[in-house]
Amino acid sequence: MTVGKGLSANAWTTIAVLAVAVLVIGGVLVFQHKDSPATGEDTVAADVLRHPDSHTVSEAKDGKATVVEFIDYQCPACEAYYQNITGKLVNDYSGRITLVTRNFPLPMHPLAVPAARAAEAAALQGKYREMYDKLYGDYRSWAVQPDGQNVSSDEQRAQARFDAYAKDLGFDLDRFHRDMASPAVQQRIDQGKADGQKAGVTSTLTLFVNGTEFRPTGTTYPAISQELRTLLDKELDL
Repeated sequence: MTVGKGLSANAWTTIAVLAVAVLVIGGVLVFQHKDSPATGEDTVAADVLRHPDSHTVSEAKDGKATVVEFIDYQCPACEAYYQNITGKLVNDYSGRITLVTRNFPLPMHPLAVPAARAAEAAALQGKYREMYDKLYGDYRSWAVQPDGQNVSSDEQRAQARFDAYAKDLGFDLDRFHRDMASPAVQQRIDQGKADGQKAGVTSTLTLFVNGTEFRPTGTTYPAISQELRTLLDKELDL
């Protein structure tokens, strides 16, 4: 017996089975892609993540492992990462990893851009790392309201702290102020935000390890730190 336009019942049965197989296989592939961690196919171009003049807080000798972090200085999660993960990482992996920082201030943090300007102005006087450490190390004195509950919007209070850091670091204070207000400094901040958007960054803190976004599965800082260290050890052939 034939069915339809000359096809046998067996032929139609074969087509139906193949169609179901394609749907099942396709579904598995979709779910695997959705749930799988970042792979080499997700690698972001090096010239997007890091420019020749990008700031570093750690520099490797062999270049095997480069971590790029897109940061918002007023972001509570960024400060928590600094205290619990990246700050310790820089010390423990000194000379073995390069840690690059890029600006990615978020609109909900009113002091993120002023703080980024302070960091960029510090770089122009040769002390970016020192200002980076002060902004995160003394975070609560400028980034959080006195009640400790919410982020602050008090730019005058924040600037007073930035000036205190500048004095501690021996800066030319007038130059520090000029640089903070300069178009060149703002352009660097804007460039970081633009590059972050190209890389798919939507929130802070976002980390890339050798061009691939780090997507931890842990729910505590120790767990996330261990995941990151395991990944770095693999990149370093340890």
